Amino acid sequence: MKYLLMLFENEKAWDALPQEEAQKVLEEYMAFSESIEKSGNNIAGEALQPTSTATTVRVRDGKRLTTDGPFAETREQMGGFFLVEAKDLDEAIALASRIPAAKSGCVEIRPVMDYSDVMG
Repeated sequence: MKYLLMLFENEKAWDALPQEEAQKVLEEYMAFSESIEKSGNNIAGEALQPTSTATTVRVRDGKRLTTDGPFAETREQMGGFFLVEAKDLDEAIALASRIPAAKSGCVEIRPVMDYSDVMG
């Protein structure tokens, strides 16, 4: 089953990290990425630009409305994701707990909807 692992961290805390600590965290991400590639769990993953680059789109009464910034102002912002293949939620939780963001922020896990049974 596919799971989306969404990484949430405080961007200001990340920006305040000393260069050496930021480099160490990036190395931890590289090690995690390599490990899930080797194990066959990795489908995709990307880091996101800061929320200051976000644009939110809504369509109301047929009119497109855009707002600069993220959907919601929060203490922690979505900074990236991994799309993984895991046999069940327990394996997805085990994978998520190894992501560096889990130590300083959080990782939200969502199963990906599978329409193959419905669509044939």
